[in-house]
Amino acid sequence: MKRILLLVLTNLAVMAVLLITTRILGVDRFLTENGLNLTALAVFSLVIGFGGAFISLLLSKPMAKWSTGLVIINQPRNADEAWIVETVRRFAEKAGIGMPEVGIYEGEPNAFATGAFRDNALVAVSTGLLQNMTREEVEAVIGHEVAHIANGDMVTMTLIQGVLNTFVVFLSRVIGYVVDSFLRRGDSEQSGPGIGYLVTSIVMEIVLGFLAAIIVAWFSRQREFRADAGAAMLMGRKQPMINALARLGGLQPGALPQGMQALGITGTFGKLFATHPPIEERIAALQAL
Repeated sequence: MKRILLLVLTNLAVMAVLLITTRILGVDRFLTENGLNLTALAVFSLVIGFGGAFISLLLSKPMAKWSTGLVIINQPRNADEAWIVETVRRFAEKAGIGMPEVGIYEGEPNAFATGAFRDNALVAVSTGLLQNMTREEVEAVIGHEVAHIANGDMVTMTLIQGVLNTFVVFLSRVIGYVVDSFLRRGDSEQSGPGIGYLVTSIVMEIVLGFLAAIIVAWFSRQREFRADAGAAMLMGRKQPMINALARLGGLQPGALPQGMQALGITGTFGKLFATHPPIEERIAALQAL
């Protein structure tokens, strides 16, 4: 709940900073004279930026279950399932969080953790992960996912995404009004924003959205390093996590749905938009601990 409160307060602070800045610079007076209500826009941006991210967070568990065909282990059906549940339980207790739901889904090697609350989260592993890794390596991967939960990564990612969404919505429309006012200067029959506002705001929302995605991806990569270190701490040694990453580096990682790619143990390995660092960098970071 503390992190969700932080989410709300941060978005309110962002709106306050934006409004104060536009007032100090005199931008608010110019925009108001041209028909833009900055206070209404700030509220709209807050609702879109914060509301969308918050709803996504609350729906993360049911969406994960639905999109992956996840089977929750309520009652272990075999020794492997019992071992997975007990491993999650042991790590959860050590990390000081509530027991997450545990599930298995059909797919290539991967795993993920999700959920809005640290004490009511979800840890899932794929059948491909269980089939291609030793128990110690799977244990390390589970530790990695429990570390994500203990670190509050899902809420923190929502916080960052919500703040950036708010900036994107607000600034794209402000810039759109400025450009539109410049294009229509001297027009005595202005009746509201014109085509300049529409085109500019759409273009700026795309451009600023790309910049926001780069920032979110950068933070996602940093949290992967922290979760790797967290797995090493939970296991009491770093070699199992190093071995698990090395094994993943030689496997074809299982694809997760678009909205869940940042939650997995592996992800895309591009540069600016990559949600996970290269395996080699993660291993090097663990070896340096």
